[in-house]
Amino acid sequence: MTPLARQFARRIARHGPMSIADYMAECLLHPEHGYYATRDPFGRQGDFITAPEISQMFGELLGLALAQSWLDQGRPSPFTLAELGPGRGTLMADMLRATRAVPGFRQAARVVLVEASRALRQVQRQTLEDEGVSWIGAAAELPEAPLFLVANEFFDALPIRQFTRAEGGWSERLVALEGERLVLKLAPPAPLAALEHRLADTRPGDIVETCQPALPIVSELARRIARHGGAALIVDYGGWRSLGDTWQALRAHRPEDPLANPGEADLTAHVDFEPLARAARAEGAACSALVPQGVLLERLGITERARRLAAGLSGARLEAHVAAHRRLTHPQEMGTLFKALAITPVASPPPPGFSA
Repeated sequence: MTPLARQFARRIARHGPMSIADYMAECLLHPEHGYYATRDPFGRQGDFITAPEISQMFGELLGLALAQSWLDQGRPSPFTLAELGPGRGTLMADMLRATRAVPGFRQAARVVLVEASRALRQVQRQTLEDEGVSWIGAAAELPEAPLFLVANEFFDALPIRQFTRAEGGWSERLVALEGERLVLKLAPPAPLAALEHRLADTRPGDIVETCQPALPIVSELARRIARHGGAALIVDYGGWRSLGDTWQALRAHRPEDPLANPGEADLTAHVDFEPLARAARAEGAACSALVPQGVLLERLGITERARRLAAGLSGARLEAHVAAHRRLTHPQEMGTLFKALAITPVASPPPPGFSA
């Protein structure tokens, strides 16, 4: 058993089963044994590869989309250029490089990274050591100023709860102890006001996931954007309106049982964009339609950018470049599974790529 598994076993033996949300939070962020607190999980040597690690084109195009939004909104200065969960800093580095060609953008930007992991902050400092970056621990600490922000594969790692539809309401799926093994167990069914609206489109046995921690974060972003201007680009895998079990663990680029190695595997779930959009609109902001990642990148000009970069490549480097373009955009790779949502002021046009 991992150190966290032993801690969970003692906790459950004393206090009873725990929610999946509590389990996820401890697995990912426990100060001694948490996944993000103890390692750099990104890249080929880690457990997974995100879009910015696949190709520089991803960050370049998102950066330029934000820069165009900044131009469309009258070039506010100063403004906050921020990223939630910035990984190794690769995405922000690519955004900053691409936007240096936009007159005044970099000079007006105050770059802020929202990162809770000390280990990852160290990696980000190495990547962005000359960029004048500052760090905060939560979205609530973002300045009250125009906000241009990107969140790529951030919301998928926030703790979720799972509920199974039952005849008498909803049964929460809990982490329990069976002998020395962690297992999933259903709580007794009960009415649940937060899921009352899902009774019409679910049947007994269906699983619905909720992510309560995501809502105040989106509210913080949307309130600043509605009040001061800006744009937030949220890119993640998921869809509109949760249905089914999407909770998963990834270790060494391979899926495994989320209960098998607490603290040593990445835990994620598909993002339900519907409540995120609802939370943003409640703060007076506008939301775009949900756009597949491949469609967004094509609208932003990734194919032309790929052709220009390919002109200086040959052999294995060219093959890797072509494969990266396919992986980011093709429907059978990341192109359809990943979606993008833009949050903007009501009176402003959506960022490039978010309107057909």
